[in-house]
Amino acid sequence: MRVFKFGGASVKDANGIKNVYDVLQQVGFDDVLLVVSAMGKTTNALEVVIKNYFEKSAELQSSIQDVKKYHNQILLDLFEDDKNAVFAAINQLFSDLEGFLKSNKSPNYNFVYDQIVSFGEMISTTIISHYFNFRGLKNQWLDVRNFIKTDTTYRDAIVDWEQTQKLISKNVKKKVLNITQGFLGSDENNFTTTLGREGSDYTAAIFAYCLNAESVTIWKDVPGVMNADPRYFENATLLNQISYREAIELAFYGATVIHPKTLQPLQRKEIPLFVKSFLNPSLPGTSVSKGADLEPHLPCFIVKKEQLLISLSSIDFSFIMEENISEIFGLLHHYKMKVSLIQNSAISFSVCIEDKFGNFSDLKNVLSKKFKVSYNENVSLYTIRHFNEKAAEMVEKGKQVLLKQVSRETMQIVTKETTN
Repeated sequence: MRVFKFGGASVKDANGIKNVYDVLQQVGFDDVLLVVSAMGKTTNALEVVIKNYFEKSAELQSSIQDVKKYHNQILLDLFEDDKNAVFAAINQLFSDLEGFLKSNKSPNYNFVYDQIVSFGEMISTTIISHYFNFRGLKNQWLDVRNFIKTDTTYRDAIVDWEQTQKLISKNVKKKVLNITQGFLGSDENNFTTTLGREGSDYTAAIFAYCLNAESVTIWKDVPGVMNADPRYFENATLLNQISYREAIELAFYGATVIHPKTLQPLQRKEIPLFVKSFLNPSLPGTSVSKGADLEPHLPCFIVKKEQLLISLSSIDFSFIMEENISEIFGLLHHYKMKVSLIQNSAISFSVCIEDKFGNFSDLKNVLSKKFKVSYNENVSLYTIRHFNEKAAEMVEKGKQVLLKQVSRETMQIVTKETTN
């Protein structure tokens, strides 16, 4: 089988969904499993619903209506007859969403988040499945929560591989076009879980691993994997080939084209990953597989914005030793900080982190009891793989360099924009 993943940008409106249909007509759809994300910015819109729910805001109903109106317009643009069964199916999903909000007793934000935000993928795949049937492209719609089983770490669930392997091997029919949701799973009590933001790529890799798939293709609005994000760097160049190892390195440092967890299961079975353009499906795109690290061999630039640079020093000028570092990392783990860079000296320890869950204030209060804490907010972390002097100069130009770290293949630079 081949596994295809289409993200939110590819199905953001009726024309996008029609284009996915056209792509399948061009590249084939036999023995294909389609993993699809929520449409457009639906996840963000559902996050507003969750916020309004917890804040008991009068805006709750209007935020739900916004999501309804967006999807209803897509339905009207796709289907000639509003008597099509898809309208009732989508109404039922919205009824289930509102029913959950009325009946929920759990104060656990992360639990509620997963139950609500998952409706984005359920709605998108239901619409697409019905549309394909409407166009004569028969398919099997699968509820991914019946296949990918996880623990109860809501918003960042860990996959139970043994159970997931059994369910997928036993229940996914090959020789047909399957359509399922990205990003979602379920725990042992069948409550919905999510695999972390941008987790749809990971979903594709999980199915590919369990089905011994021929390949995975991630369809995006870019020609493939570039050596830099075109939003921040001019003259970004397409990479034709990347090794698994290099792709894992790039993902670890924050390259957004491939989800960090996606590559490990593919590498274990040497399943090639292709990143291709849904706008130009005939173009070769980028291949991620065993082989040459990079083709062409160029510096690769990754930038992570809105980072925090924290510097800790001992209050009494004593050395920061292993036990201190161990305690610091324990706290970073406890407060769910994503660590991107570490640097230490005899009496200081610096770390660049991403405060994904908004816990920095609490962390700072705890750290301040044992260490002198200084920090810079809203810094940018640039990582240059296969760096050279010219690449470093380009990154540093017009910025205040707060920290720089160099290894054999990688340079990392923490910067603050300078104001004239």
